[in-house]
Amino acid sequence: MAQESLEIALIKYNKKSWCKSALLGFFIGLAVIVPGISGSTVAIIFKLYDQFLYALGNLFKQFKKCFIFLLPIGVGIVIGVLLGFIAVEKLLEWLPFAVVCLFAGLMSGAFPAVTDELEGAKRTPKRMILFALGLFIPVGLGCFSAITAVNGGAVSADKFASVEFWHIVLGFFIGMVVGITQIVPGLSASAFLMAVGWFSGLVSSVSMTYWQANPKFFLLYIALGVGFLVGLLGFSKLLTMVFAKARHTAYSMIVGLSLGSILSMFCNGDIVAVYVDWANTGAQILDIALGVGLFILGVIGAYALVKYERKKSETTESKIQE
Repeated sequence: MAQESLEIALIKYNKKSWCKSALLGFFIGLAVIVPGISGSTVAIIFKLYDQFLYALGNLFKQFKKCFIFLLPIGVGIVIGVLLGFIAVEKLLEWLPFAVVCLFAGLMSGAFPAVTDELEGAKRTPKRMILFALGLFIPVGLGCFSAITAVNGGAVSADKFASVEFWHIVLGFFIGMVVGITQIVPGLSASAFLMAVGWFSGLVSSVSMTYWQANPKFFLLYIALGVGFLVGLLGFSKLLTMVFAKARHTAYSMIVGLSLGSILSMFCNGDIVAVYVDWANTGAQILDIALGVGLFILGVIGAYALVKYERKKSETTESKIQE
């Protein structure tokens, strides 16, 4: 599906579409906490990905139109981040394998929505190489964080017991990469943070104890936030231009990233701790059974949504042709 122009029409909201965009934002916010989740993949399922990129890249150029489109997504992001810190992070502590299986199932069920974008595309050597590269990036990051954790190098909250100036500078660049992960399907913010050793420290730092001991934490958060916005807004414009010129080629890499993201959910610094615990105490049959069951439910639920959106798109296209 070639894109002839950089100009993309943004949907006009009604109650149903506003809630759908808020749900998209919710998953984007949740993706910062849960390893492997990609909010951009949800945007593809909802057929909002191109509009999302366009609105971000043209926010200052067409502020009112883009702001109205992004508003429910922003609301959803805030809710997703808060719920991720408050609820999901606790569930990851109590039932880490089961929670990861559920989200892996959701991403697996949604995977056909990403491959749909390559329907009719030729398999050229260039596209196959990009697919392989996309597959390697999240798997490589996950394996790196897993090896680091096994070797005792996982970073704890103590890393930020004293926030230094270099933390703040580095935080800007880390925030920028995290922003990019939110618009490239298959890239996981949490997997990247684990790979660089910042995930546990940042999550644990959201505490009144840490804030009172070192108010410089807020400067670190600001640096991360500014970097996040720079990566999000700047890279979205670039992606829109890339899709306009070589959509199928770009999606070849995105399909690899999405598949690699699913695999990396079972190989990263956090989940490897579960495997180590199983090796020391014996595999927990109930945990594994619950995880398998939730994985299957996730696949079924996500694929049902993909089929619904496919049918909806086909109906819309047939009406336009009539």
